[in-house]
Amino acid sequence: MAAIERFEDIRSWQLARRLAHEIFLVTQREPVRYDFSLKDQINKSMGSIMDNIAEGFERDGNKEFIQFLFISKASAGEARSQWYRMFDRNYTSGAEYERIMAELNQISYLIKRLINYLKESEMKGSKFRNRD
Repeated sequence: MAAIERFEDIRSWQLARRLAHEIFLVTQREPVRYDFSLKDQINKSMGSIMDNIAEGFERDGNKEFIQFLFISKASAGEARSQWYRMFDRNYTSGAEYERIMAELNQISYLIKRLINYLKESEMKGSKFRNRD
């Protein structure tokens, strides 16, 4: 795995950012724009994926980062569940539904791979380095 110096370098964060914007645009279409609860829920879930990756990374410790990655992964699951509701309410087409669902699954997969990598890593995080 390549060295990550900023949370913006994390592939799952990058994908979540792009997909959050795309889902936001979907929620601006009629009639979903008037389904305030679902529209707000899915946009918040997408933001939570990104935000928890960023916050965990900035904690500078693997244990905390892993904890926040699990929260981020859970938010991806929440967004997938909400995306099902978007489809069931005919707010999205079959092709768009399938493509975005595949991307949400990809984000979950990448987060899980990062969690596994961090669990196996000997590096505990930069806040645990010896400071001279």
